[in-house]
Order: sequence, then C-alpha cells, then structure tokens
Amino acid sequence: MANLQKTQKFLAKIGLGKEDYYFWKQIGRALLCTYTIFGLAWLWNETSPLGWWTLKPRPKEEKEMAHLYERLKFPYPGDEEAMEEFVRSGGTIGTVIGPKGFVDSGKDADNFHKQLQSKKFDQEAQKLWIRMRNEVIAELQDKGFDVE
Repeated sequence: MANLQKTQKFLAKIGLGKEDYYFWKQIGRALLCTYTIFGLAWLWNETSPLGWWTLKPRPKEEKEMAHLYERLKFPYPGDEEAMEEFVRSGGTIGTVIGPKGFVDSGKDADNFHKQLQSKKFDQEAQKLWIRMRNEVIAELQDKGFDVE
C-alpha cells in the first residue's frame, strides 16, 4: 500500500496523476482526430479524381518528360555576362511559367511539342543519312574507288 502511494505521488509529480487524466484524455482525442484527418486526406490523395500528386510510381513516359517541367534558375539581373549567356541559351523559350506568369509567345504547348518532335526527327534523319553515306564511302574505298 505504501508502495502504491509512492508510485501515485511520483506519477503526480511528472504529470500523470488522477487530476491530469482529463488533460491526457483531451490530448488523446486531439491526436486521434488529427491522425484520422491525415489518414482521410492520404486516402483521398491516393484515389483522387483530381490528379494530385500521389505515392504511386510514375510511368516511363512521364519520367522522360520530367525535364520539361524542371525549375529554371534565372541569373541575377545585375550580372550582365550571366544574363547574356541565359538569353543566348534560349532564356525562357519553351517554359510554361516565366518571371511574370504565363509566357505569351504566340505558341501553344502542342505546337511547341510538335516543333520539338520534328527537330528530334530531323536530327535522327541527319544521323541516319551520315551513317549511310559513310558506309557507301567505305564500300567504294574497299572496291578501289577514290572518294573524297
């Protein structure tokens, strides 16, 4: 019995006595409500029809296009050399959001993607043409023709 009183006295000193039960009950309720709200938000996020960020893995196509949405690092306006380099490298061409909101360059996103695809197609065609030309030149040189 003496041991029980010592234990209760110790618990009262550290804030776990009988008079503190109501406080801890309220803390428990608050934690339960908070975790319930977070759990429901997480469940909504996983099954959301709005397309918000989810914990599901991204498909390969989305990973390949991720570089189009990376944040641009704008140079400090007072640094003339960095500004010239930034403008020379293309500046904000092709980005969705610029320093003053949406870029209105007279081109829509679909047109920009078509331009990127045609540029990529042209590069691949050029590579194929050079490879084929080099093969023909090598064959002609093997046969003894002088090709320059």
